[in-house]
Amino acid sequence: MKAAFYTLGCKVNQYETQIMEQEFRKAGFEVVDCEEEADAYIVNSCTVTGTGDRKSRQMVHRFRREHPGAVVALTGCFPQAFPEEAASVLEADIILGAADRSELLPAVLDALDGKRVVHITPHTPGEPFEPMMAEGMLDRTRAFVKIEDGCDNRCAYCIIPKARGYVRSKPLRDLERELEFLSSKGYQEAVLSGINLPFYGKDLGLRLADAVELACEIMPRVRLSSLEPELLTREDIERFAGMESFCPSFHLSLQSGCDRTLAAMRRRYDTDLYRNVVTNIREVFENPALTTDLMVGFPGETEEDFEESLAFIKEIAFSKVHVFAYSRRPGTDAAAMPGQISNAEKARRSDRISEAAAETRKAFLQNMIGRTEPVLIESEIRNGLMQGYTKNYVPVTIPAVKSLLCTVQDILITGTDGDVCTGIIKNPPVGYQPGGMFGEEK
Repeated sequence: MKAAFYTLGCKVNQYETQIMEQEFRKAGFEVVDCEEEADAYIVNSCTVTGTGDRKSRQMVHRFRREHPGAVVALTGCFPQAFPEEAASVLEADIILGAADRSELLPAVLDALDGKRVVHITPHTPGEPFEPMMAEGMLDRTRAFVKIEDGCDNRCAYCIIPKARGYVRSKPLRDLERELEFLSSKGYQEAVLSGINLPFYGKDLGLRLADAVELACEIMPRVRLSSLEPELLTREDIERFAGMESFCPSFHLSLQSGCDRTLAAMRRRYDTDLYRNVVTNIREVFENPALTTDLMVGFPGETEEDFEESLAFIKEIAFSKVHVFAYSRRPGTDAAAMPGQISNAEKARRSDRISEAAAETRKAFLQNMIGRTEPVLIESEIRNGLMQGYTKNYVPVTIPAVKSLLCTVQDILITGTDGDVCTGIIKNPPVGYQPGGMFGEEK
């Protein structure tokens, strides 16, 4: 039998799809691409925005239309957050919440026999971290490892606590076992991920730095996914700096650079706290990358508020900014707030932030020129080039030599090319001679 998986949303969702695929393979299924014929099609949904819900429903409709004889399942955050709405998607034979992932395989087997399954278990305080261990992805040098789930914040625009439940953390012994497995398979880098990663350990009497320290003892490189700034202390940052394997790329969620807007969003920090965290990082690390998410057009955001946000973006000089417009999300407090901003105005503000962010990105990349950085070579790309990433997550291209894949090389950064840096190997291996895309050492 064959099964195909379609994933929407974040890296945590992608990680969880890996887990589901592993279980199906162990049960004898062949996992195939969604464009191929399969016995079962599983949609792992995202509900961060209403657009995510719509795309999830569209994929269910498409699979049912194109494969009328197959089993179609809808699982993940959308059913968990909106069980009644999800249950009304009658084209799905199976509807399971994010808390019911372990039931997917038996549900598919039941559905193959003609039984419809709808089961959505509410999240409850004290529920344990779901046991899961990823075996990595084929042809990858970097592995994502989920170590935290849930969020105890209640931001005005966000539905995630309803979809993901309360904070819960992967025990260190389970993390150790997973990382040792990934290391044995040749993975060079682990990215520790979670729904609200800095909350890691809240339920276990630990801190995120404890998990990072363990990971750095096992993996050559350890990176963190998105971080909430108010939980990142100077002590944590100094602990990270003492770990040789730690990669100093910090994605610090911002959302707004205006204190009035941050308060309306019910974020748990202000610009002074955020600025202090940035200062600590830059004092402790040499040339760290600081990236962020910024929302424009939150209800009630005035032109003055926006200008404050824009000024803050320029002040911090992020290495990269993901700019997005506020999307009205049913089920959140912000959806009912007055002062909703027009789409045209949100687009204008997005463009202005993007222009400023492009300038700080350009300056950051220019500052890399002349530096020698260890680069993990990850992939072969166009025009006889290979690409990898520095520890501070700058993409670097070098002439292609296939045998260097999945190795770390000291690269002299010689220039920039759009959104990436270019470089040459500082101390090439004996016999090194770059060839074409599939060039080998001669």
